[in-house]
Amino acid sequence: MSPDRDPPADLPIVDRDGVDPGVDLEDGPAVAGLLLAAGTSSRFGSENKLLEDVDGEPIVRHAARTLVDSRIDPIVVVLGHEARRVRDALEGLPLEFVVNEAYERGQASSVRTGIRTIRGRTAADAVVVALGDMPFVDPRTVDALVAAYAAGTGDALAAAYEGERGNPVLFDARFFEQLTGVEGDIGGRRILLEDDSSALVAVDDPGVRRDVDVPDDLPR
Repeated sequence: MSPDRDPPADLPIVDRDGVDPGVDLEDGPAVAGLLLAAGTSSRFGSENKLLEDVDGEPIVRHAARTLVDSRIDPIVVVLGHEARRVRDALEGLPLEFVVNEAYERGQASSVRTGIRTIRGRTAADAVVVALGDMPFVDPRTVDALVAAYAAGTGDALAAAYEGERGNPVLFDARFFEQLTGVEGDIGGRRILLEDDSSALVAVDDPGVRRDVDVPDDLPR
């Protein structure tokens, strides 16, 4: 579910200004957060990119703060590669953790682990899936996805910037069973691209298209 080079999806685009940004989650849908932070950083080199410093904090901590500072709860972090070091980088934040022992099998294995954990811990109506290597996403983008979902915009929603699909992505609970069956590195992308209830939520947030894949992706 990372920002990709797929052909543009023929999905309807909804401007976040067209939905109520002040959704009260106490009366609205129960939306959990899932942060994928288990990868091996194989393209980054010998270092774990999630622990690289950006503005004084590790990349993964920035990504976690995006969810913490939004209105979703609870937030589950899937650990894997160097699990102890990544967890230490997140110390003090209100997060729940689970380790994906099969993290080397690809992102989908972490999606499965996270969704199963969320299903076992909370009766969530939906989940926002975010990536640990995307430190520049605005928390208001997460709230925009939740607001669009609460307004009935769709059951599978992705943030989009200037018409380009990005992350995070929201999935209704009806997809949880499918998400536990995905394989490889595709994650939930196929659901998003193929389901009739999918839509893009336009946000003024270039961070939804900025991941850190190689050292040159780090701000200079």
